[in-house]
Amino acid sequence: MTAVRDLGQSIGDQKAACEALGVARASYYRYFHPEKSSKDRPRPPLALSDQEEQSVLDELHSERFQDKAPQEVYATLLDEGRYLCSIRTMYRILEKHQEVNDRRTQVRRTEYPKPELLATGPNQVWSWDITKLKGPAKWTYFYLYVILDIFSRFVVGWMVAERESSTLAERLISETCEKQDIVEGQLTIHADRGSSMRSKPVAHLLSDLGVTKTHTRPYTSNDNPYSESHFKTYKHCPEFPGRFGSVQHSRDFSRYFFGWYNTEHRHTGLNLLTPEQVHYGEGEQIIEFRNQALYQAYMQNPQRFKNKIPEHAPLPREVWINKPQG
Repeated sequence: MTAVRDLGQSIGDQKAACEALGVARASYYRYFHPEKSSKDRPRPPLALSDQEEQSVLDELHSERFQDKAPQEVYATLLDEGRYLCSIRTMYRILEKHQEVNDRRTQVRRTEYPKPELLATGPNQVWSWDITKLKGPAKWTYFYLYVILDIFSRFVVGWMVAERESSTLAERLISETCEKQDIVEGQLTIHADRGSSMRSKPVAHLLSDLGVTKTHTRPYTSNDNPYSESHFKTYKHCPEFPGRFGSVQHSRDFSRYFFGWYNTEHRHTGLNLLTPEQVHYGEGEQIIEFRNQALYQAYMQNPQRFKNKIPEHAPLPREVWINKPQG
């Protein structure tokens, strides 16, 4: 601004100096004369009154318009035969109240409780989810339903279908509960907020079975970490084909994968036990056998273990979804 002023003084024409340096004259005068800002000027005769401005602001804050852009508000009101002000005036009013930003951040959203679930043994907490599997052609998918015990990581139930359906989910959950001999009050089933997970048929089934249901918070994927991690293992399996030629192909692969995962996969989260071993109570016996092998190795070469008897890591005693802090 000082360069504009100096140039204007040297040539005797402030307007030409502003044009030469590409500075708006209003900005120049406002910079050097802040006391003459628009706040101190009299209201233009055609400007909205304070009451009219408040009416516009109330409309913009209304429930139906609180997440809409001024252009949409303007057009909607015109369609209803109403005109409050121009689009630019709406922006000026929002700017005056420091509300010109992402309107989504101003919307009041429902606060959902953070799920905190504890399992100290099998068949206490299950996590279930549905993931898409690519079909033989673009935009074709199959749907993999998986129910996982979070304590043992054992897949207690799964199904591949050609569609996502609350009826199919209801059937899978019912059959799995029967297969695992679930009794009333024993089990909590955790899921995200998908349409099948929140459907009335599934909710009524769980109520009839005496099973507690919980859901993740919206847009919070780490509220369902065990299902998310399991799907990653499924899709990163070396034999995973990427696309399936048919629904039967996806079922054949899933049958192979879940057989391997449950009975052969030494899970790091289970201290290298298989899900089946933990789910059916064989973990302690297997760890004891492994400790005997470690002891024999120590007795043969204690110096290799720095004269300290090695021990296998114990079986985890508790598993949490969102463990409370402190």
